[in-house]
Amino acid sequence: MSEPDREFAALDWLYQEIILDHYKRPRNFGTLEAPDVAVEEENPFCGDRILLHLKADGTRIADIRFSGRGCAISQASASMMTERVKGMDLEDALRFAEEFRQMMRGEKPFPPEGALEDLDALRGVREFPVRIKCATLAWDLLQRSLAQLLEAKEG
Repeated sequence: MSEPDREFAALDWLYQEIILDHYKRPRNFGTLEAPDVAVEEENPFCGDRILLHLKADGTRIADIRFSGRGCAISQASASMMTERVKGMDLEDALRFAEEFRQMMRGEKPFPPEGALEDLDALRGVREFPVRIKCATLAWDLLQRSLAQLLEAKEG
């Protein structure tokens, strides 16, 4: 095996480990008492289901939780997403969610390795179009919940 092949295999293994870690030990798993927004969606093609609870404190995401069931990719992506956006400004989180969805769909390039931290582990999902919805389900819910929050604050 050539050096680049060994590096790729090691990176691939590391990414699998990160996904499995978030799947087996999801961060921010559960529900919130009296969330500002609660949204739920199911992917009818594979059965992934996520319920997202979000609490805002002014213009920031004060807390975020998810629950549900599904494949390792959908659940790990939800776990990584909650870690990434907790504490973020609502507008920044909304922009980041759209950018992440664009990266997963191949509409925007990924930043350099390491820039997305654990989310880097999901880069390879883009090579499997049928699994992209698994990786973006939680992000779709985040966008919807943030849009509802921002609309309520403006209205």
